[in-house]
Amino acid sequence: MKEKMLRLWIEQGNVSISRLFFQQYRALNISEREAIVLLHLHAYQEEGVSFPTPGDLSKRIGWNSNDISSIIQSLMQRGLLEIVPSSDEDGVLYEAFSLYRLWERLIQLVEEGERVEEEEEEANDEGALYAMFEQEFGRLLSPMESEMIGQWLDDDHHSVEVIQAALREAVIAQKLSLRYIDRILFDWKKKNVRTLDDVKLVAQSFQANRSAGTSHRPETKRPEPSKHVPLYNWLDD
Repeated sequence: MKEKMLRLWIEQGNVSISRLFFQQYRALNISEREAIVLLHLHAYQEEGVSFPTPGDLSKRIGWNSNDISSIIQSLMQRGLLEIVPSSDEDGVLYEAFSLYRLWERLIQLVEEGERVEEEEEEANDEGALYAMFEQEFGRLLSPMESEMIGQWLDDDHHSVEVIQAALREAVIAQKLSLRYIDRILFDWKKKNVRTLDDVKLVAQSFQANRSAGTSHRPETKRPEPSKHVPLYNWLDD
């Protein structure tokens, strides 16, 4: 499926040679001379010439045709250029240069770079999470505490933002312990809480149920609620 989509993008002109190629060709160990040949092959394809000869390229680039033949052979040996069979509207077969493998390698490099960026961003978020716990606890975390937070991330697959929300809930409840936070996360996982929006929905549902349970009671004067009131005593559940 991915290969079909890539071919479709290429056919529709959605793969930008100017952007992808110039950003990534050195990462594929493509030399300057090889890059020039590839760009001219691409230009010929844009003009409807699918199989320019070394002589054609020589006239356009101004290099010796034997040198161009050697460059083409090297690119083919490294899997960056192919000669593939094709056919015209009348079914007449002919050979054509294909740059598909080159585009594929370029896109793989882009995807790999994006994946590395995501991993670095995730690592930064996790580092900020541990720092947030240490700030709220007012001390360094013990190895066991760090391991438990790691289990929430790696084993239970809680997001950083959901764990931070559980920590804030514990701070508001003035029950600053990993056991209390673990109980919150356990309950949220049962309710399929995955994002901050899910956390808000759970809180709204709890508030609505609490309001419904007290709406029929006679009004009595009671003290103003504290600004920071826990939504629920998770350890008493």
